[in-house]
Amino acid sequence: MRILSMRSWPSTRASTKKKVIQSYWEEDCSPVKTKKKKAKGKASPEKKEVQADAEPKAKAKGKAKEKKEATEKATDKKAEPSRQHDRKQKIVKELESKIQDLKKKMAKAPSEFDPYLNPDLQQRVNRETLTQYIITSTKGDQQLAMLMNSIQHASKVVSNAIEKAGPAGLYGLAGQENATGDDVKKLDIISNDIWIECLQRSGVCCVLVSEENEEPIVIEGQTGPFCVAFDPLDGSSNIDCNVSVGSIFSIYRRSSPSGAKAEVADILKPGKEMIAAGYTMYGAATELVITYGSGVQRFALDPALGEFLYVADLKMDPKGGKKIYSCNEGNSLQWDKPIVDFVENCKDTGYAARYVGSMVSDVHRTLLYGGIYLYPADKKSTKGKLRVLYEGFPMALITEKAGGVASTGMFKGSIQRVLDVIPEQIHDKCPIIMGAARDVDAVLKLSG
Repeated sequence: MRILSMRSWPSTRASTKKKVIQSYWEEDCSPVKTKKKKAKGKASPEKKEVQADAEPKAKAKGKAKEKKEATEKATDKKAEPSRQHDRKQKIVKELESKIQDLKKKMAKAPSEFDPYLNPDLQQRVNRETLTQYIITSTKGDQQLAMLMNSIQHASKVVSNAIEKAGPAGLYGLAGQENATGDDVKKLDIISNDIWIECLQRSGVCCVLVSEENEEPIVIEGQTGPFCVAFDPLDGSSNIDCNVSVGSIFSIYRRSSPSGAKAEVADILKPGKEMIAAGYTMYGAATELVITYGSGVQRFALDPALGEFLYVADLKMDPKGGKKIYSCNEGNSLQWDKPIVDFVENCKDTGYAARYVGSMVSDVHRTLLYGGIYLYPADKKSTKGKLRVLYEGFPMALITEKAGGVASTGMFKGSIQRVLDVIPEQIHDKCPIIMGAARDVDAVLKLSG
């Protein structure tokens, strides 16, 4: 091995550098920049080879990914029906649970108010309307069904008129008296016109008797089978102070030949010959109570539907219910001694006094809660003050069919059942003592 001396190093290094430069210019005269551009613009064979190997791999990888996604979608699609079924089952179970909870609540305290306090959809759908009840209860008697539908229509129209009385300026007196000498209110006239119009248009009435008309209305050209007596707005003296009022009606079947002109005698009959009776109360809610002689049915007007819906059968407590007496004690100085003694005894034994001054309201409360309602004869009004045909009779029939008692007390020398009284003229009057047997019997015991 030849070892260069220290002195020969610089010359050797210079010689090598020269050879390198000479080789560069002889073999490749391209500028350095051109070489770099060519390197950027064109891949080297090695790089091209790497790229060629990478492309199939990338494609294969992409296909694998697509296949995986397609598989996942297919799996989701197959599983979707099962998921939907599970969701439906969950919803059904939740609804069933709510229904069971509702049934448990209703089972704890069943009452006639359940449809209002627990408004279950099925109950609301199944609630019977008055129209449906009329169709089934009249048992194929189409004329009676038409009459009852006319009465419920009159009740709806009067209810609407009462609701709008204030804004429409319908409060106050009309400046005249009715057939029985009472001052007539504007709403008395309106209600009377409504009832007459509805009953006449029914086409099944031949005689009408109204508190507001001095004479009976014999409908010309109609030979219908029914006679109707009615008080279109009972308690109207309370209307201006927004106290509950009502309408009362009784229905008779004519006794004269159907082809002939009707007579007043067709309606001047004892109350026991009525075929139907009822009343409508216009208060916090509008209610219609009717009887065909077998039980008493109670309906309430749903303003949203415009229909009377069944509430319950109305039955008095056989034990007498609450201890309530209802009468106008302002007349006590004119009463007979048995009535005075009974009322004093009520005060001594813890009875509560309740008096509205509208017969419909007072009797309705008595039927629901118990106790007694009195409007007896006195020294001033020897026949009492309530009219027989369209106040005494219908309320007496309803009271009896609800399980109560209706008596006149001592009247014309004897104690009578209200329904046995024979009216002498269409606006005849009679005393009224009605309510629970417990209390009515106590009055009659003192009277006898």
